[in-house]
Amino acid sequence: MSKRGGYRLSDVVLDESIGRSTPDVEHERAVAIFDLIEENTFEPVGHPGGPYRLKLSLLDSKLVFVITTESGGEVATHILSLTPFRRIVKDYFMICESYYQAIRSATPSQIEAIDMGRRGIHNEGSQTLMDRLSGKIVFDFDTARRLFTLVCVLYWRG
Repeated sequence: MSKRGGYRLSDVVLDESIGRSTPDVEHERAVAIFDLIEENTFEPVGHPGGPYRLKLSLLDSKLVFVITTESGGEVATHILSLTPFRRIVKDYFMICESYYQAIRSATPSQIEAIDMGRRGIHNEGSQTLMDRLSGKIVFDFDTARRLFTLVCVLYWRG
């Protein structure tokens, strides 16, 4: 676990208004949160150190990051337009649907090909998230991947 100066997330909460979704989406959410808390680098620019709590929510088609210290002290709130993510998320959902269908009936080589495409789109979304938060929050690519999964879960109402 990255503990560089306490610049890490110790808790991630998804807004309660999001509700439950399909088993596949719920599984993706749980795994992403678990993996994110287990290993991450998360440094709000200009803050002396965490660990931090992150609450993600949607407000008027915008993604809201509310960052606090473990004791609840306010650190920062960042609001991002989801417009730059629309095409990526749409493509990601389409390929995830193909992937979930494939794992039930396709050959291993077909599943692998679809999964490579899925990972490529996921990487594109992760990089977009890093770019959009540049100068606000510093995090590594693995943390960005896990955060992008959560962005998709927020976007995907099932």
